Amino acid sequence: MLVLVVGLLGGCTGAGSREGGGTAAGRGGAPLSRIDGKKVLMIIAPRDFRDEELTEPRSVVEAQGGKVWVASTSVGEARGMRGLRVKPDLSLDRVRVSDYDAVVFVGGGGASCYWDDETAWAIAREAVARGKVLAAICVAPVTLAKAGVLRGKRATVWPSEKARLKEGGAEYTGARVEVDGLIITADGPASARAFGEKIVAVLAGSR
Repeated sequence: MLVLVVGLLGGCTGAGSREGGGTAAGRGGAPLSRIDGKKVLMIIAPRDFRDEELTEPRSVVEAQGGKVWVASTSVGEARGMRGLRVKPDLSLDRVRVSDYDAVVFVGGGGASCYWDDETAWAIAREAVARGKVLAAICVAPVTLAKAGVLRGKRATVWPSEKARLKEGGAEYTGARVEVDGLIITADGPASARAFGEKIVAVLAGSR
């Protein structure tokens, strides 16, 4: 199982482990909180999602006790930009946002398939309406912007897409990882692990 996040461009990439236990330390050295029983949905493109933008956050979430599911346009095998093959747990049209504590859109060159996808927009909007954690990395924050959930929010994105974020009413900060309330955005694969750590922190009720 995996979690879902959206993104684009050749700049988005990835790989990571799934094993973990105990209380891991974040990049700042402080221990990460446990999130036992928290459910995370990660959304990937059917082709050319960024491998590490899926595997790195997933590794962090699972190491702290969270459970991850992966969704895509279908349950057929999805392929990452760097060769990772994933069998999604469910298709986007079967997603029930109420079943999860967080929804994550993963990036990569193929993630632009969700930019104008009304089902993806509906998932993002419902996540906000229900008070869920909503996250996106690389070019995936564009999907959130087009869904209208970033208006008036601080957010970041892969630099080439910052104009699209601003068009959606977001305050582009250029940070590697940005948090505004329950919405988390990140700029690309180099920030994938820090992105996962921030998802854990927000799920645990702290930053």
